[in-house]
Amino acid sequence: MSPGHVLRESEFREVVDLILRARRRTLQTVNMSLVALYWEVGRYISRKLQKAVWGTGVVDELARYISRRHSDLRGFERRNLFRMRQFYDAYKGQETAAQLARHISWSANLLILSRCKSKEEREFYLHLAHREVRDKRETDRQLRGALFERAVLGKPKVSPAVTQLHQDAERIFKDSYLVDFLGLPETHSEQELQTAIIVNLKRFLLELGRDFAFVGEQYLLPVGGQDFRLDLLFYHRELQSLIAIELKVDEFKPEYLGKLEFYLEALDRDVRKPHENPSIGVLLCASKDNEVVEYALSRAASPALIAEYQTRLPDRRTLQRKLHEFYELAKPADRTAQVASGQRVRQAAMIKTQKMPALSLGSQYSMKQKVIASHPIAAATDRSITGGSLRRSMARQARKVPSNPNTTSPNAKAEFRP
Repeated sequence: MSPGHVLRESEFREVVDLILRARRRTLQTVNMSLVALYWEVGRYISRKLQKAVWGTGVVDELARYISRRHSDLRGFERRNLFRMRQFYDAYKGQETAAQLARHISWSANLLILSRCKSKEEREFYLHLAHREVRDKRETDRQLRGALFERAVLGKPKVSPAVTQLHQDAERIFKDSYLVDFLGLPETHSEQELQTAIIVNLKRFLLELGRDFAFVGEQYLLPVGGQDFRLDLLFYHRELQSLIAIELKVDEFKPEYLGKLEFYLEALDRDVRKPHENPSIGVLLCASKDNEVVEYALSRAASPALIAEYQTRLPDRRTLQRKLHEFYELAKPADRTAQVASGQRVRQAAMIKTQKMPALSLGSQYSMKQKVIASHPIAAATDRSITGGSLRRSMARQARKVPSNPNTTSPNAKAEFRP
């Protein structure tokens, strides 16, 4: 093939890329207009039904009218009209969720509406679908994999260096990765795991999340007179960091972290470019003991995190039961906060009556406000909690977390966003 032909082919690909990008933008614009239309139709129907101007039978008549008078208009059957009403009712008064819903496909919206049971869960998947540009198929997989429950019950286990260097790292990484698409047997080797990932690389990249790019497998790292090989090397565009992934088909052991830190040092010295941030290491293990992980990471000098992979879909009912228990055990912390808040009010009244200077009380309140970094439920997710450890952790939260004077409901729940 002549050099001129190669050059022309490269130029032709650029033209095709321009066409494809324009087509994607057009489809996105059409989708936003369509979803906005469904929102308006849903609002109209909802208000008519709410004011008892219409009965449900009138919606049937409307569907028949559109079909009879405008046969070219598709998608306005009775069932879809009620879905539009449900769509509006689910997000009215929720500006953030409503805006997110307008930016994802109608089919993905319907999946989220039908599968999610709470406002927090719906908003979680809306954020995910919008940020990661998820289609219906991938959204369905994340819903079946109970990603929301897993995200709430287990935050990423990262070393202090990760959050110091990359403040958004906890939003980008996960505590567990669902790789059911690899088709691995229950017992498998590291080589089988790595080969399956490479064969299913596109789906693995989707599971990792947006902005991950594959660099290589068994990446060669020569140090001194020896050759070392890293299992998988990726690059994250937003973090501008190399991401080193080491695979382990057994439970996490502290000594695994030392080897990963060695690889990170080699990458930063010999591979990382001047404009890039320090490399991040991920130990992807078959399982992990969270207490062992916490001890191992507490003094780790390198930016590293420890996650686990799951080759089977988790039992969503079990996760939902744990999540319900999580919320229920968080309620005493809220009630404790309210009681403490009432005590402070009474104490302030006594000080005012006795004409004592309120400076010390105000200083105490200011200090307490600084301590309250988040809602007790969100604070409790700093560790993956199940069973007895959940109860112990929530009991500690009830004793330790200072009260929040803005808390008005004993049943208040935190919102979790990706």
